[in-house]
Amino acid sequence: MKRKILAALLASTMILSLVGCGGNGGAASTDSAAPTEDAAPAEDAAPADDAAAPADDAAASTSGAGELTVWCWDPAFNLNAMYEAEKVYQKDHPDFKLNVVETPWDDIQTKITTAATSGDLSTLPDIFLMQDNAFQKNVISFPDVCADLTNSGIDFSQFAAGKTAYSVIDGKNYGVPFDNGAVVACYRTDYLEQAGLTVDDFTDITFDQYLENGKKVLEATGKPLISMQAGECDLIMMMMQSAGSSLFNEDGTANIVGNDTLKTVMETYKSLKDAGVLVEVNSWDEYVGSIVSGDVAGTINGCWIMASIQTAEDQSGNWAITNMPSLVGVSGATNYSNNGGSSWAVTTNCKDQALAADFLASTFAGSTELYDNILPSGALATWAPAGDSDAYGAPSDFFGGDAVSAKIVDFSTKVPSNITGVYYYEARNAVATAITNYINGADIDAEMQTAADTVNFNMGQ
Repeated sequence: MKRKILAALLASTMILSLVGCGGNGGAASTDSAAPTEDAAPAEDAAPADDAAAPADDAAASTSGAGELTVWCWDPAFNLNAMYEAEKVYQKDHPDFKLNVVETPWDDIQTKITTAATSGDLSTLPDIFLMQDNAFQKNVISFPDVCADLTNSGIDFSQFAAGKTAYSVIDGKNYGVPFDNGAVVACYRTDYLEQAGLTVDDFTDITFDQYLENGKKVLEATGKPLISMQAGECDLIMMMMQSAGSSLFNEDGTANIVGNDTLKTVMETYKSLKDAGVLVEVNSWDEYVGSIVSGDVAGTINGCWIMASIQTAEDQSGNWAITNMPSLVGVSGATNYSNNGGSSWAVTTNCKDQALAADFLASTFAGSTELYDNILPSGALATWAPAGDSDAYGAPSDFFGGDAVSAKIVDFSTKVPSNITGVYYYEARNAVATAITNYINGADIDAEMQTAADTVNFNMGQ
C-alpha cells in the first residue's frame, strides 16, 4: 500500500495545477511531484497520536512575542491576508513578527513530500497554506508533518462544518479554515427578464426546475444557462457534495459502483447537456470567456468565480447570486456545496506551537477586523462571526445591491461534509472520463464500474 500511496502523490502532479480561490482553473487544484518509491511513507500510515500539539491552555499562556515563518501563494490574496493578520495580532503583541514567504502550492506540496519522506522536517516553516482537497491525503500519507490543533484553544465550531471537515482526520483538527469556496449560482438578470423570470425563480429550486427554467431562457435569448469545461467534473463534484455524498467511504474504499447519488448526478448532468441548457467548452479560458462575454446566462461554481465575473464592468447591476439547485430524489439533498479553498496548517517543526496557535486563534479564528480588512481583495470567510460585520452586510452594486458577502458566509455554514482521502484526484479523473463516455452514448453502469476499477487499481486493491 505504501508504494501505491506515493504513486498517487506522483500521479496527482500530472493533473491540472490549479488554485481554488479564483486562480486559473478554479477548484481542481492538484499536487506536485513526489520522490521515488523507495522513500515512501509508512504503510497504511495514520496521523500520529503523539505528534506535538499545543496544550489546551496554549493560547492563553503564550506571550505573543516571537517570529513565525509562513508559506503561502498569491500575493494579492493569501500573502495579503497574512500581512493583515500580522497587523491585527501586533496590536496586542507589538514584538510579534511574521516572515511570509511566497511559495506556489506545487512547491509547497513538493517540499512537504520531500521533507516527510527524507525524515528531515527542519526544512518546513511554522505555518503553511494547504489546498483543502489535499489535506486528508497529506495528513494520512505524512502523519508527522502537521500538528494536531484539536486542543489548541481554537474554536472550530465557529467555522462552517463542511469546510472544517476537509482538515479533520480521525476526529482530530489539523487545519484552520481560511478562504470560502461556498458554491453560488450566478445569473444575468437581464437575460432572465427576457424569459419572464427573476432570480427568485432560481432560489431554493431543484435541478428539474433548473432544467425547465433553462429551457425558457434558451428559447427567449438563445443563451444556455451554464457552461462547463469538457473533460472536467467540477459540477459533478459540487452536485455530489450538495447531498453529502463522496467518491469514498469512511474506511477509504471507493464509493462509485452502487453510488445512487453519483448515478443521479451523471444522469442530471447529461439531461442538462442534451437539452442545450448546459454547453461544454474546451478550456478554462473559454469557460470564463463564455460568462463575461454574455454567451451564457450564468454559472454555478465556488464564490471565487465572482471575481472573474466582475471583470465585465459594463455588466454591473445585471448579475445576481443565489444558492445552487438540489438533486431530485436523493436523500440528504441540499442547495449548498463547496468548490475550492484552503486552510492553514501548523507544522510539527514549529518550535513555538503555542504562539502559532494563539496567532491563528486571534486572527483567522477570532477577528472580524481581519476579515473586514481582507474582504476587498476577495477573501471571504468561512468563520461565521465575520458574516455579521457591517462590511459583509454592505450591498454590492455589481450584484444588484445584494449583500452578497454575508449571503455567501451563510451558504458556507450549510454545506454538507464529504470525504476526500488519499486518492481524491484519481477518483475525480476516473469519474470525469466516465461522464464523458456516458454523454457520448456509453452505458452508465459500465462506466461507473470502469471508474471504480481504475480507482481500485490505483489503490492496489
